[in-house]
Amino acid sequence: MSGTPLRRTLVSLRPPGLEPLLLAVTAAALVVGGVLRLLGMPGLADLCWAVGTASAVVPAVVWVLDALRHGRAGVDVIAVLALGGTLAVGEYLAGALIALMLATGRTLEAAAQRRASRDLRALLEHAPRNARRRTGSEVRTVPVAEVAAGDLLVVGPGEVVPVDGRVVGDPAVLDESVLTGESLTVRRPEGETVRSGAVNAGGAFELRATATEQDSTYAEIVRLARQAGAESAPLVRLADRYAAWFLPLSVVVAGLAWLVSGSAVRAVAVLVVATPCPLLLAAPVAVVSGLSRASRLGVVIRDGGALENLGRARTLLLDKTGTLTGGRPRVLDVVAAPGWQPTQVLRLAASLDQYSPHVLAEAIVGAARTRGLHLSVPSDMTEVPGTGVTGVVAGRRMAVGQLDEHAERPDWARAADNRALLDGAAVAWLSVDKHPVGAVLLRDPVRPDAPRTLRRLRAAGLERLVMLTGDRAEPAREVGAVLGLDDVRAGLTPAGKVAAVRAERESAVTVMVGDGVNDAPALAAADIGVAMGARGSTASSEAADIVLTTDRVDRLADAVAIAVRSRRIAVQSALGGMLLSLAAMAAAAFGLLPPAVGALLQEGIDIAVILNALRALRGDQGERPQLQPAAEALIHRFAAEHDDLQDVLEAVRDAADDLAEGTGPRSLAPVAEVHRLLTERLLPHEYAEEHELYPALAPALGGPEATATMSRAHAEIERLSRRIATHLALAGPDGALAPEQLDDLRASLYGLHTVLRLHFTQEEENYFSLAR
Repeated sequence: MSGTPLRRTLVSLRPPGLEPLLLAVTAAALVVGGVLRLLGMPGLADLCWAVGTASAVVPAVVWVLDALRHGRAGVDVIAVLALGGTLAVGEYLAGALIALMLATGRTLEAAAQRRASRDLRALLEHAPRNARRRTGSEVRTVPVAEVAAGDLLVVGPGEVVPVDGRVVGDPAVLDESVLTGESLTVRRPEGETVRSGAVNAGGAFELRATATEQDSTYAEIVRLARQAGAESAPLVRLADRYAAWFLPLSVVVAGLAWLVSGSAVRAVAVLVVATPCPLLLAAPVAVVSGLSRASRLGVVIRDGGALENLGRARTLLLDKTGTLTGGRPRVLDVVAAPGWQPTQVLRLAASLDQYSPHVLAEAIVGAARTRGLHLSVPSDMTEVPGTGVTGVVAGRRMAVGQLDEHAERPDWARAADNRALLDGAAVAWLSVDKHPVGAVLLRDPVRPDAPRTLRRLRAAGLERLVMLTGDRAEPAREVGAVLGLDDVRAGLTPAGKVAAVRAERESAVTVMVGDGVNDAPALAAADIGVAMGARGSTASSEAADIVLTTDRVDRLADAVAIAVRSRRIAVQSALGGMLLSLAAMAAAAFGLLPPAVGALLQEGIDIAVILNALRALRGDQGERPQLQPAAEALIHRFAAEHDDLQDVLEAVRDAADDLAEGTGPRSLAPVAEVHRLLTERLLPHEYAEEHELYPALAPALGGPEATATMSRAHAEIERLSRRIATHLALAGPDGALAPEQLDDLRASLYGLHTVLRLHFTQEEENYFSLAR
């Protein structure tokens, strides 16, 4: 293949081979033979079935010889013996069925191999092809393969960094999500290292190359993906594992029957009833049924081997951003300076940010619009990538973004910094006339469906849950603590993730879940790679065995539940069918079953095990509860109300904070406003949940007791609300509180805020995550 060395790492696709042709011939022979039999022409029907059977013998022998050459022997060996046996005794219909099943399995296997060879394509599409090299005052575009260490390069806005290097001159603002999976942009000052594959999210900057293309970070990711895919052990089919002992047993029994009786007919009869239809038919039917059910839930599984392996998995490794979290920052809190209100700070920040494409700006504007705030139109706007936005709103010069690191910060600002550090949040500061007046704290929240999903995964048999992330340790550990993970490994490079996957594979069948290009090597290295395909990268989807096509991590729990159940049914069907076949083999060996009768008996066994295997099409208690459309509509309604009520929760906490300043009418005014918000907005919402949402959810959750704990939270919210109202009623004629009331009112407000946040989170995790 022509091109640079990196381009030549792409593995060429395996062209379609004999398998599809064989599938077409065997299917046609079976169908035409069936039609001829119905038309009363049994002789021609048998001829068609015999042709279909014979067409599979030669390729099956070739496949067996190839497997034996590589030290493997599986169900195909029994299939060859069975095909020959059916031709020998004239059981052509059975032979045609075996031929069709063999061709179907081989065709699916070949298609999976061709798809697996594409796992590097998307990685290479993202790889930079050219670089702009500066020599003196001249800038020329050259192939990236010609870049040498020491060259001075220019990286324009939106361009991919071609090679590793160091920033020269103005700072660089980069989107490194391809490398780390984190959605927030980073600022790299002069002299700091920049890795290839990052995207320039700011203005043009100069880069001094420190490595060639082949020695740079992105090329290493490509090599890791290729190496990990090559090292992954091939999946061993369930049928092949059972064939390992069933094959020699069948041959020994047939040989002994021939040796003892001196009759070759008895040996053929043994082979006929030993025809591995429970393996060739029942196990694949159960697995394909599982694949079909998974696809209806938005889970695309590459092949039956991946489903079988998923059912045996015991360790789950998960990326953080975009997998356990939403991948998009959301406003966590708004802190206001004395004399300013949080809603005022959010409105002004959103007014400035509404024309900015920055990911934090989008979150701030979205939060303001969700709360119904009216945004002003700014003027004289400028945006400096990595620093923030400045402009004029209502006649005053304002800025949203970073504060000067060396400027003196007031007490409230230091408290906001500490809060951000504790919560692992980013901070967007609002300044008016160069003075900070507020801060918007933003964080990538845990997916509402993640806690329930992880509980279901543990219930399905996964024993070890580990997070692998390129993010900082503080936010990673907080997410791990909230979700109850067994281990958290932060600050990992793509190579570090691959090393962690390999280490876990040594002790258990391992699943890796991710969504970014940086996850592709780890997905390829795992026993089963799962990609979040709805918003994830093409590279991760191509490298994965399983793709979740909807932006819901709970589909992974659905997939595991389906895989476990399908595999259990496949094992039941295969073992049950083989036990019946063993009994029939014993009867045939003693001459009690002639070949023709044995073939009919074998067909009966096949029908029984196939009907059992079809149970995999039905649902199971381990899957997600099924809701009625009316219940789902209520969930969407109350989820929207949760977003609308966030300002009420902030008002409750702010009123408690204000009580520290005194007990006069001015301090009680926010408390009176909170009482109004509770009475007019929050308590009606809680009452409606109790009497509309919970009864609608009870049937799917197992009865009214399933919502009893949440109902108790409603009672506590109402109790604290009444307590706050009582304190207001007890205030003196001058609107002041007695000293003994102050501590209790403050405790009631803080307690109500805590209960509300916990209650909202529990409802979102346990109930709202059930909706599609």
